[in-house]
Amino acid sequence: MKFILAQKLGMTRIFDEEGKSVPVTKVAVLPCHISEIKSLDRDGYVAVQLSATKGEGDKVKNVKINEFRLSEIDGYKKGQKLGNDQFTAGDLVEISGTSKGKGFAGTIKRYNFKRGPETHGGNNVREPGSIGAQQPQRVVLGRRMAGHMGAKTATVKNLKVVDVDKNILLVRGAVPGPNKGILKVVSKTANKINEVANEE
Repeated sequence: MKFILAQKLGMTRIFDEEGKSVPVTKVAVLPCHISEIKSLDRDGYVAVQLSATKGEGDKVKNVKINEFRLSEIDGYKKGQKLGNDQFTAGDLVEISGTSKGKGFAGTIKRYNFKRGPETHGGNNVREPGSIGAQQPQRVVLGRRMAGHMGAKTATVKNLKVVDVDKNILLVRGAVPGPNKGILKVVSKTANKINEVANEE
């Protein structure tokens, strides 16, 4: 399995061999190293903890630490550096990030509720309406109401890597989060190929 921490730079477009416009997202791979290895005997599960850094010289600082669950940890060691050289054009990746925060939002914007009537004395225009009943005399948990919108972990699967250039990945389509947001990029193309080979 291939994995890395990256930063979203923004969207642009490129043209393929047929001259068609392809929307892509530019993703900058951050300098990463393995800060810890989780073993089944000691921790109860198998994972690699990846630390991403930013800056140079005395101004180097950790910007993100994340774990990647693996089936086996052979070939990985503490302090090992990982880069975008493990990715190639055509890889299918899934990218996770924190979606854009939209602040406090009402039910119409947050859950696509419809407005009430504005004529014939209708006073319920943008209000949420009834939020309960006589029983159980409380608001039931999970009721769709106004509240904080966005700023949640979102994952987009089966994104295709179009091109790899230095520390930049060009990924077809949109990825979650704002520009400069930290992303978790995981490629499972190799695992799928191995599974198909084993089945044959």
